[in-house]
Amino acid sequence: MDGSDAPLPRSAVPSFEAPRFDVPGQVALVTGAARGLGRAIALTLAHAGADVALGLRDAGADAGLAAEVAALGRRVLPLQMDVTDVGQVRAAVDATVAHFGRLDILVNNAGIAPENLAEDVVEDDFDRTLAVNLKGTFFASQAAGRVMIGQGYGRIVNIGSQAGAVALPGEAVYCMTKAAIAHLTRCLAVEWGGHGITVNAVAPTFIHTPGTEEYLADPAHRRDVVERIAALHRIGEPVEVAGAVLFLVSPAASLITGETLLIDGGWTAR
Repeated sequence: MDGSDAPLPRSAVPSFEAPRFDVPGQVALVTGAARGLGRAIALTLAHAGADVALGLRDAGADAGLAAEVAALGRRVLPLQMDVTDVGQVRAAVDATVAHFGRLDILVNNAGIAPENLAEDVVEDDFDRTLAVNLKGTFFASQAAGRVMIGQGYGRIVNIGSQAGAVALPGEAVYCMTKAAIAHLTRCLAVEWGGHGITVNAVAPTFIHTPGTEEYLADPAHRRDVVERIAALHRIGEPVEVAGAVLFLVSPAASLITGETLLIDGGWTAR
């Protein structure tokens, strides 16, 4: 055996750094944080070590969420943030940075899904859905992106939907906005990647939230949904979406950007 075959001294063996799935010391802003997916995401990020700003349509109605985040030992800031109001969006981002000193994570969760047959959609419903789902997402990303560009680091996750990939009867406008979210995600990822910012989306199937409660209470609707979730045949839970968001903002996902991660139990696998 010549010298080239000799084992390396222990000190010369490269150490293995395992992937990390937490975000200690980072600052996150979650829109639509009061309930459902937003609430689960805010608590999940707090559990993972982040301080959390809560974007709320009514800053006085956080349903105890701020106290829950504080009980985890994290700093928390409830904010008035109606995402249809660009002034409120920019003020919320500014307030987050003023309070915490930085903004590392933005989760664009606020969204609405009015069910209506295409032939019955009225202009007000159309405008409102685009204002919340698209306008709100874009301008929140813009405001946070400006901060993150200055920092040279940031993580943005948009909440899309499987409705951006498959047609859901009676939800044409909603489906349109979620398809647009997927492409906006790609555009921002390409534009801001050079600044150390990743932009991704998650696209859930039907999840047990206050927003889906009425629809899923109909036995026929529930049977249809469970059947279409082809692999698992069950309705999802908010924490199952929150876990995917945490992954995408964690160091473990540092090479992932411009992607939309379907969380659909196999719905689109058919």
